[in-house]
Amino acid sequence: MGIYLNPGNVNFKEIVSADIYVDKTMMIDVTNRFIDKGKKYVCFSRPRRFGKTFAGNMLCAYYSKGCDSSELFAGFKIAKTAGFAAKLNRYNVIKIDMNSEYQNTLDKDKLMKRLNREIVREIVEAFPNVRLEEDDSLAQSILRVYSATGETFVILMDEYDVLVREQVNPDLFAEYLSFMNGLFKSDTLRPAISLAYLTGILPVVRDKVQSKLNNFEEYTILDAEDLAEFVGFTGEEVESLCNANGIDFDECRLWYDGYRQHGFEIYNPESVVKSLRKKVFGSYWGQTSTYEAITDRIRQNFVGTKEAVIRMLAGEEVDVNVTRFMNTMTSFHTKDDLLTYLIHLGYLAYNFEEGTCRIPNKEVRQEWFNAIETEDEYAVTTQIIQSSKELLSETWAGNGEAVAKALDISHIHVTSNRSYNNEDALQSAIYLAYIYALNRYSVIKEMTTGKGFADVVFVPYKENDPAMIIELKRNSCAESALQQISEKRYFDSLSHYQGRILFVGINYDEKNKTHSCLIEKFEK
Repeated sequence: MGIYLNPGNVNFKEIVSADIYVDKTMMIDVTNRFIDKGKKYVCFSRPRRFGKTFAGNMLCAYYSKGCDSSELFAGFKIAKTAGFAAKLNRYNVIKIDMNSEYQNTLDKDKLMKRLNREIVREIVEAFPNVRLEEDDSLAQSILRVYSATGETFVILMDEYDVLVREQVNPDLFAEYLSFMNGLFKSDTLRPAISLAYLTGILPVVRDKVQSKLNNFEEYTILDAEDLAEFVGFTGEEVESLCNANGIDFDECRLWYDGYRQHGFEIYNPESVVKSLRKKVFGSYWGQTSTYEAITDRIRQNFVGTKEAVIRMLAGEEVDVNVTRFMNTMTSFHTKDDLLTYLIHLGYLAYNFEEGTCRIPNKEVRQEWFNAIETEDEYAVTTQIIQSSKELLSETWAGNGEAVAKALDISHIHVTSNRSYNNEDALQSAIYLAYIYALNRYSVIKEMTTGKGFADVVFVPYKENDPAMIIELKRNSCAESALQQISEKRYFDSLSHYQGRILFVGINYDEKNKTHSCLIEKFEK
């Protein structure tokens, strides 16, 4: 058992022995379909703390000849599949953590030479009957072993994109490209590699690396296809964990849900596990990084960025074109590029069907609040956010005048003069003004009701909070808005809700660009 070659199953043993473990072994069933097939080069990218390293350790424990993992996997789902035993511990695994290699190498310029030398040295020791040289490239060594013995290799590379994200010097990056090219672009070497599995935050770089890795099948946070349920914890898995640990699942969903793919609700595993251990919900994911990833990008201030950010802060989705971004740290040219980058980092969630993105949950929303707090460009936004808690209290108290004044401010802020009178702009103003309410309510736009559609409905998570039905009017009066709520029985949509309901009628005067508001209380 070596450091790089056939490192065994020790790391996976530690993972499965933890107090909280979710069985993700069926991912092996998917990767087994790739082994020795046309799709055997795979890149599976997703945000930090979403289980990339865990998956690599699991695959290593399953495929590596350096151990016997039959008992380790015996109690897990994968052991019940028909093909489980056929590939168990049958391959020479080379496992590389590029982030650790980069961070722990003092002389960065010699990183690739040192890494190549160390791996080849282990191969030489493991195959004494094969004619090998320690100054061979890794690709040459693998080919020599395969030619002499017929044995093939599985290559697992974690954080493959670290040299892209760190923007290392050109010479080191060129050596890295040469290393990757030798492993993955040689038709001669291809039969010797049964599976190549790369992970990273960014998908395959569509610039200089593209010619080296364009034969990889990509599974990303944009679309993970067959691997969607392995991006993070699924809603079903989290609900089971919450029930077993006495944690409120609805509250957990509010904090950590929001990433959706192919019918799966996807949660951040790091944050879920920490909240279960501590029995307290909090911003745990943000403690492992910095919100400067957001501030560095929004400072570029591409056309439309500020408007998109404000709308997303208010809980809305915005259109995004994810096809232009080159997956590098230097290819930011438009708002869509930076939004796509932030999707890959996990600061935004992507809706594949609609082509939109949004801030996924309460935990990540706090990171956005932190990011804009010191930015002069977003000073008014910060002020509105800080005032939104007070506005909610004023609404509960029936203070329509306070609501009208808050909307005057937020309406000006969320839109340009050209679209100021647009109905969507008015709804955006409401969402932003009530942004604190996202912590306590599920906000539904144009909810189907008794005899029509209510403009905005706030359904509370907490029993003692009142539900709120908001009806919007333009160039009319707040009284008319309240009357419509009653006449069309919008409250019928809350048939399963027992408690106070606030009817909030809002009118917007296009000529004066002012709002008026009346609030009535209704008890079911």
